[in-house]
Amino acid sequence: MISNQILQNTIDGLKGISRVDLCVMDTDGKEIASTTDMSHCCSAAVEFAVSPADSQEIQGYQYFKIFDEQQLEYILVAGGVGEDIYMIGKMVAFQIQNLLVAYKERFDKDNFIKNLLLDNLLLVDIYSRSKKLHIQTDAARVVLIVESAAGKDSNVLELTRACFANNGKDFITAVDEKDVIIVKELPDSDAGKEIERSARTLIGYLQRENIQGVRIAYGTIVHEIKEVSRSYKEARMALDVGKIFFDDRDLVAYSELGIGRLIYQLPIPLCKMFIREIFGGKSPDDFDEETLSTIYKFFENSLNVSETSRQLFIHRNTLVYRLDKLQKSTGLDLRVFEDAITFKIALMVVKYMKYMETFEY
Repeated sequence: MISNQILQNTIDGLKGISRVDLCVMDTDGKEIASTTDMSHCCSAAVEFAVSPADSQEIQGYQYFKIFDEQQLEYILVAGGVGEDIYMIGKMVAFQIQNLLVAYKERFDKDNFIKNLLLDNLLLVDIYSRSKKLHIQTDAARVVLIVESAAGKDSNVLELTRACFANNGKDFITAVDEKDVIIVKELPDSDAGKEIERSARTLIGYLQRENIQGVRIAYGTIVHEIKEVSRSYKEARMALDVGKIFFDDRDLVAYSELGIGRLIYQLPIPLCKMFIREIFGGKSPDDFDEETLSTIYKFFENSLNVSETSRQLFIHRNTLVYRLDKLQKSTGLDLRVFEDAITFKIALMVVKYMKYMETFEY
């Protein structure tokens, strides 16, 4: 169904061109959009609606029926001075008829994409409806999820559609009141660069429109339309995991999640058991800020003592002393690869548990 505002904008524009007053009514004679007051035509419109004629002149006004798949949807009334009112009215009715078809097709595609993302379609329905809606089934695609701090109170959906307005191959929709979803078709070459370019363009565009806290996550590239839902689930996980382990980034790919993806799928009781087994009654985040900054910088420099001490502006022996002290309190020597891996995972597990506690409350 076309919105009343779209109808009003359409007939206002057409009146500006033709200088003919126009009014769109429903089948009960109620005005939906009008360029002038035509309330005196309501009763005639109701009588015309039940007549067999598709067009008719009544008291100097031209009346036209507009159908949606053989169902009467609107009555168009055209009035004014001139011999071409019938022809102009016919053209306006044809334009509105085409708008009905276009908006219905858009709605059907949007509904199809939503059900596709949510795995609500049988395999045979996916391909049959794709063919009916003229959607290519074997194109390379990726799903991106756009989140903003404003959430459902913002106009991110409309802005995203405006940003991708010139590309009829991409689908922009929403399956909830929080996020915007883009199903993007990709070129045969440099698909990864195209994803990055499009995402960065959208982030910049939304920020210029004063949309704050924009984050985008995307799944892996799929080459069959039936796999789109998988890319969507990956993008959803990338968005969630990114908030925990990549909170400083506004663009996160599923392929970059690494071990964070595994930790995210662990049950909380198992995480607590792991921390108890490794550290006893302690937690790795109980250390003072100096110790933690030393640990993170040591990991950042791939366990390189010399480079870490240089970046921390401390003597090498001071760093060794800190690492020895940490070994005594935890039993883990971060200069040993296996111990370093254990400690790194423990830090991530604690971060995950803290996030989940915040999320629950």
